[in-house]
Amino acid sequence: MPHCVVPAAEAILDREFPVLDKGFVRLVDYLGGDERIVQSARVSYGAGTKSFREDAALIDHLLRMEHSSPFEQVILAFHVKLPIFVARQWIRHRTARVNEVSGRYSVMKDEFYLPDPAVIAAQSADDKQGRAPGPVPEALAASTLATMESGQRAAYREYSGLVESGIARELARIDLPLSLYTQWYWQIDLRNLFHFLQLRLDPHAQLEIRAYARVLLDICRAVAPAACASFENHVLGGVRFSAEELAELRRRLAGSPAGGEDAAALSGRKLDRFEEKLRTGRQL
Repeated sequence: MPHCVVPAAEAILDREFPVLDKGFVRLVDYLGGDERIVQSARVSYGAGTKSFREDAALIDHLLRMEHSSPFEQVILAFHVKLPIFVARQWIRHRTARVNEVSGRYSVMKDEFYLPDPAVIAAQSADDKQGRAPGPVPEALAASTLATMESGQRAAYREYSGLVESGIARELARIDLPLSLYTQWYWQIDLRNLFHFLQLRLDPHAQLEIRAYARVLLDICRAVAPAACASFENHVLGGVRFSAEELAELRRRLAGSPAGGEDAAALSGRKLDRFEEKLRTGRQL
């Protein structure tokens, strides 16, 4: 296959896109784009790229029908600066190649994440892993930030003292908090990047990792715009229905009343989830 150069991607190489208060994402390299997807899809019968409209239609068909291997031919490499607690969520996606800065070899920088007061919220009453909607009162947000910042300063002061006293860096780092910023190089193919974005752009994902996911998607649009458009249409903007949900949807389209004698076996939580899916257009 010929080498693929994407002018829009070339224009943003090595540019820092800020995230949160001190983080960033940089595209440091890429292999292929939309052209590479259609080249790999058509290689079985020796045809290459055609018109943009034909190529975009093929990419849309491949993504919609979940023919995923051509998307694996596109690879993106990022340099990311992020808080450790975001990194620990991020690393759950095991289909990438990662090299992270090591606190065994390097003295960690005095850089910690402090959230904006507007995003400091109470624990959700109905979601064990999420925040309640809306911020806490200003006074509570201010005291929360003060507590966080005080703890961060104390932890780094003690860390620095241990390093300066000659204690091994791999030991001195142990008590540094999850808010400390780390950095890594993260390389991933487009298929698995789309899966990452599908999960981490979901409103149920933590706010901070969603901020990184939005920037990753913006960068990805520069590398493979047609593929991203299809992904946003069929995956981010679409929903899947179970067999039970599809049966209920068919009944409603046929004019049968919801919950009637011929209703699908949807009740309680299942019915609530189905109704919310129809109302919000989100996968639940």
